[in-house]
Amino acid sequence: MKSTRNELSPADIDRIIEMAWEDRTPFDAIEAQFGLAEAEVITIMRQELKPASWRLWRARVQGRSAKHRALSAVDDHRFKSSRQRNISLNKVTKR
Repeated sequence: MKSTRNELSPADIDRIIEMAWEDRTPFDAIEAQFGLAEAEVITIMRQELKPASWRLWRARVQGRSAKHRALSAVDDHRFKSSRQRNISLNKVTKR
């Protein structure tokens, strides 16, 4: 697990930015994967994004409960459409 910004590769920084932009990815997931607290993610976003993009992201994330697992009403189960085909043992099951 990488904990300082100097140890992060450009690919890691790109992934962190991607995860931070995603609505349903909580800061806890970024911390678990990269060892970065929310404040460190905010610092990376501020340094890497253009000023206008930073303002858009910050306004979007601020106060959003889905970015904080403890406040989120979303459970750990992913939505699965009833029309989606079942996949078991890497084989598509027939209906």
